[in-house]
Amino acid sequence: MSTKTSAYTRTDGRTVNQLREVKITRGWSGQAEGSALIEFGDTRVLCTASFESDVPRWLRGRGTGWVTAEYAMLPRATNTRNSRESVKGKIGGRTHEISRLIGRALRAVVDTKALGENMITLDCDVLQADGGTRTAAITGAYVALVDAIEWARSEGHVGRKAEVLTDSVSAISVGVLPDGTSVLDLPYTEDSTAGTDMNVVVTGSGDFVEVQGTAEGVPFTRSQMGELLDLAVAGCGQLADIQKQALGAV
Repeated sequence: MSTKTSAYTRTDGRTVNQLREVKITRGWSGQAEGSALIEFGDTRVLCTASFESDVPRWLRGRGTGWVTAEYAMLPRATNTRNSRESVKGKIGGRTHEISRLIGRALRAVVDTKALGENMITLDCDVLQADGGTRTAAITGAYVALVDAIEWARSEGHVGRKAEVLTDSVSAISVGVLPDGTSVLDLPYTEDSTAGTDMNVVVTGSGDFVEVQGTAEGVPFTRSQMGELLDLAVAGCGQLADIQKQALGAV
């Protein structure tokens, strides 16, 4: 990363490679088998993990489990009220896409054979949105998933020595601002004007699960893509440490 880019200061005072303040409150819900309230600056997402001793019909009898996710935003999570999709009777394409993304991200670090014929559903509800809701949801859902698996282990639904999780997973947004500066963890004010917006899902080992990147108007270069991915990997490394702290692993 160039000195010019590294020295750049953003409108909220952060450097280009600095996360917003991230806070994870583990066990926020007393009802779910696992839960976490995650805050990325002013973005807040409640993630709950629900365990079921069953799997979808198409998986029954195969000796393997399933992890899936549902994503939703509260009506007043943004500056103006949006009608509930359940009331409108139609789930939007964006909601479906993000739900599938979260499910894929979590399944990437789950050994479904070790999970057995059980299912865990991650519900990610955006309480307040200021950019990065899908990446916050993935990062918080992992913490909720860990606790749901440990609950299942304590109840005898999963073997005590079964290695269900193969790694951790987190996600972060990166982008290119109108002046060409590459930055990490975009709030809404930056996300809405960025020339390139990218969401990156990374395992604790530093491998990629998914990269979603789009240029708005001006294409991004191969060099810029490398710079964005470097920012994302470093940012997710920091998120992995925050997840460990929330889980009491360090």
